[in-house]
Amino acid sequence: MPAKPTPMTKITFEALDIDALATAEGRVAIVLSPDGKMDAAARRINKLTRGALERMVRLAASKDFADFKPGGLVSISVPANMAADAVDVVCLPRRASTEEARKAGAALAKVRGTADMLIAMGNINHMAELGFGLAMRDYGFNAHKTDATPAKGSVRIMCTKHEEAAAAAAPLMAVAEGAFFTRDLINEPANVLTTTEFADRLKAMEDIGLTVEVLDEEQLASLRMGALLCVGQGSDSPSKVVVMHWNGGTEGDAPLALVGKGVVFDTGGISLKPGAGMEDMTMDMGGAGVVSGVMRALALRKAKANVVGLVGLVENMPSGNAVRPGDVVTSMKGDTIEVINTDAEGRLVLCDVMWYAQERFKPAGMIDLATLTGAIIVGLGHENAGVFSNDDDLCNAFLKSAQTEHEGAWRMPLGKAYDDQLKSRIADMKNVGGRPAGSITAAQFLKRFVKDGTPWIHLDIAGVASVKSDTMLAPKGATGWGVAALNRLVADKFESK
Repeated sequence: MPAKPTPMTKITFEALDIDALATAEGRVAIVLSPDGKMDAAARRINKLTRGALERMVRLAASKDFADFKPGGLVSISVPANMAADAVDVVCLPRRASTEEARKAGAALAKVRGTADMLIAMGNINHMAELGFGLAMRDYGFNAHKTDATPAKGSVRIMCTKHEEAAAAAAPLMAVAEGAFFTRDLINEPANVLTTTEFADRLKAMEDIGLTVEVLDEEQLASLRMGALLCVGQGSDSPSKVVVMHWNGGTEGDAPLALVGKGVVFDTGGISLKPGAGMEDMTMDMGGAGVVSGVMRALALRKAKANVVGLVGLVENMPSGNAVRPGDVVTSMKGDTIEVINTDAEGRLVLCDVMWYAQERFKPAGMIDLATLTGAIIVGLGHENAGVFSNDDDLCNAFLKSAQTEHEGAWRMPLGKAYDDQLKSRIADMKNVGGRPAGSITAAQFLKRFVKDGTPWIHLDIAGVASVKSDTMLAPKGATGWGVAALNRLVADKFESK
C-alpha cells in the first residue's frame, strides 16, 4: 500500500487589510486582549457586527467566560454584515508568550474544520508561533479511511510585519512537517509499515537532500550485530538498519548521532504480551519515528550542522525460529547477553546500533530514543519523557531545549547499584534487571554500550510518543514528541553560526 503523507495546512502571511474582513468567506479570526482592548481589525469587526464584539467584551469579564484567558477562544456564529460563517475571537496579550501564541493557533485549528480561515492579528508577538501551533494541531490520520476526506482550506494570517513573520515561520513549518512525518509513521498499522516499507520511506528522503543507506541482514551479520538480529529472527520481515546523513555543517566536524528503536510491531516474542492492548504495539517504533522526523526537519530547513540518524528496524514475533528466554547472544561490541525476557527487545536493538554509530562516526554526542519501558509511564505518566545521561552539559542543553519547546522531559538517575541488577550467571549481562527501577536498569544496560568520552542521552519516550487523549498541539494518537526539542538542541548547540 503506497504511503499517503498527511498534508500540512497551507499558511501564508500577508499585510493587514481590514477592508477584507467583510468579504472573507469561511472563518475570520481576530484578537481580543485580556483587558478587552480592541485593535483595528477587532474594531472593524465590532462595527460590522453592530457591537457584537463589544457585548462579548462585557461577557468576557463575567463568570460565564472565566476560561477566556490567553490562548482561549470564543466564536460568534453567522456574524451580521459579513460573508464569513463565523468570527473566532482569540484572547491574546500584545506581548504574548510563545506558549500562549501556540495555544491560540491550536485553538483556531480545532474550530476551523476544513474551511478557509483569515486571521487578522495586527501587531501581536510571535505570529509565526501562532501559525506553528495551528499547523501542528491541524492534523488527522485518515490514510486508511474509505470515505473521502474533504480537502482543508487555506489559512491567511494578516499582520503588520508579515514578511518578518513569514521568515520566522519557515523553519517552524519544517519542524511541523518533520512532526507530521513522525506521527504518520507511528500511527501506521504494522501490516503497512513493515521494516521494508519503513526503510523505503526513509530512502525517499534523499529527494530533500539527505543521504540514506539501508543495511540488510547480510551486512548486519557481517558487522556481528547479534543482539539486534536475534530480535527479528522470528519474523518474516527482514531486519534492517537505516543510516540518514545530513551534512550541513563544517566539513570534517564530528556529527551528532541520533539513534532510534524501530520495532515495527512487538508481540513480546516468546515472552508473549497479554492480548489486551497489544494493538498499541504498532507504536513501538516511536524512537525511530522521532529520529526520522528530526532528520526530515533538519533537511527541510537546511540546518548548518552535521547530524546522522540511525534506526534499527525489526519485528518481534514468536515462531519456531524466535529467540528464547535463556538464549545467549553476542553484541557487536563483543559482550554476551543472556536473554531473560524476549519482551525486553528494544535495548538489544539499540545497543548494536549505538555501538555501530560510535565505531563508524565517532560522534560529538549521541542520543538514543525508544519506547523502551512501561516502568517510565508508572514513574512519569504521559507528561514527561525519561532522560538519562552521562554528561551534564549535553543533558542540561537538551532539557533547556525541551522546556523551550514545551515538550515534557525529566532527568532520571543512573548508578552502579542499578547496574548490579544486570549480572548474569552465564553471560556478561542479562537483558533485564527485574521489576525494581525497570526504566533505570534499561538505561544502565544501554550505558554499557557507550564509549568513554562519548556524551550520551537516553530518552525513554514510552509515555509520550502516543497518547489516548488530545494534547495542546496534537489529537490523540501519535504526538511527534521530541522533533521540536531535538531540532532546537541542534540549532542551539550543534549548528555553526
